[in-house]
Amino acid sequence: MSDSPVAVEQAHGPELLHHFADPEQQRAAASLGMWLFLATEIMFFGGMFCAYLVYRRWYFAEFAASSRTLDIWLGTINTIVLICSSLTVALGVRAAQMGKRKLLVVLLILTLIFGLAFLGIKGKEWSDKFHEHHIPGPQFDAGEIQLNGHPVDARSAQIFFSLYFAMTGMHALHMIIGVFMFVILTWYAWKGRFNQRYYTPVENCGLYWHFVDIIWIYLFPLLYLIDRKK
Repeated sequence: MSDSPVAVEQAHGPELLHHFADPEQQRAAASLGMWLFLATEIMFFGGMFCAYLVYRRWYFAEFAASSRTLDIWLGTINTIVLICSSLTVALGVRAAQMGKRKLLVVLLILTLIFGLAFLGIKGKEWSDKFHEHHIPGPQFDAGEIQLNGHPVDARSAQIFFSLYFAMTGMHALHMIIGVFMFVILTWYAWKGRFNQRYYTPVENCGLYWHFVDIIWIYLFPLLYLIDRKK
């Protein structure tokens, strides 16, 4: 006779869902689901990366001139911020595995601070582009974007900034989702939901956060470092 749901809960803890035989099976299923989700995200961002690379090949000089108007220092700071957030996430997963609740809460809060800092800096960059009239559309002004001493072709520059806002905008949206996820994780961690037996949500959210960080690691050189010789 099979064990009753109450007996299973008492043996494995309340976090084990009824349709899983044991915590390891539940963890493996959750991890597989997250990896499959990340695979779809790779295909999604991959399409934008391919479009960017095609247009960059066609209009390299115009893309390089437009890229030089981006604030490389803000982009560099954001890169450092995300690398630090990846570290705190990795340490947080380890803290969850060791059952260190207070340390986990601190590391999750630090991750939230880094994530919000990134979004704040990115908002500052977008605001600068708005005031410089580098938003694609009828008000776009390519006068300050110079190519060989002359204003760059406005159409080609708008293609660059269209891709810039599309790619950084989708990345920022994923960051906002990640911040929301870590707010929930922090609350559950504070309540003592995670322990040495059950830390799968922390691990899977960590995978998502690392993926978002890796996307930025590619975006930064592609958008900011096209041509910085001048």
